[in-house]
Amino acid sequence: MLKIWGRRDSFNVQKVMWLVGELGLEHEHIPAGGSHGGLDDPAFRAMNPHGKVPVIEDGKVVVWESHAILRYLAATYGGGDFWPADAAARSQADRWIDWSATTLQPDFLTGVFWGFYRTPEAQRDSVAVASKVAACARHMRQLDRALAERPWLGGDRFGLADIPAGTNLFRYFGVAVERPAVPNVEDWYRRLQERPAYRAHVMLPFDHLFGRLEF
Repeated sequence: MLKIWGRRDSFNVQKVMWLVGELGLEHEHIPAGGSHGGLDDPAFRAMNPHGKVPVIEDGKVVVWESHAILRYLAATYGGGDFWPADAAARSQADRWIDWSATTLQPDFLTGVFWGFYRTPEAQRDSVAVASKVAACARHMRQLDRALAERPWLGGDRFGLADIPAGTNLFRYFGVAVERPAVPNVEDWYRRLQERPAYRAHVMLPFDHLFGRLEF
């Protein structure tokens, strides 16, 4: 059985759990990190020397780093819907996965969610936060332009391309920051909310994180 280590309120764990839900994989979730601890245990460090979640164990295979896990699960269990045989078709997802990792997630998760939402008001760097809010607005407009041409980031069907970027939306639309008008993104978000796995693994309350820098 697939084993998954991590906290359910971890953004990166949620991406993995969402795909596991979409694929209908039988799994065991093992709470780890934050108040659960365990990341410095020798057994955990043997799986991931960096001491971070998520980590999965699939038989004899251990994978860490959320996007590496997404690619592994898609290639192993996703079939043509999530991992096309054609390299050009696969690149549609790869582009958005890498863009999310290098562009969207640093500006939103680190810059806005951590810099604004999780940081106590007295400790916030308002100039830095404003810069990241503006950067996220640019990213959302870019997504809006892409989604004007198709219902899903990867094309006509929901797929791996939607998961890394789509995981941001529940928190992005739930945090009190200025947002641009992005009707195509909002339509995409509504379609994501119709998916049971998204509701189960991404749309989780996060108010307990407000003003808290510790896990």
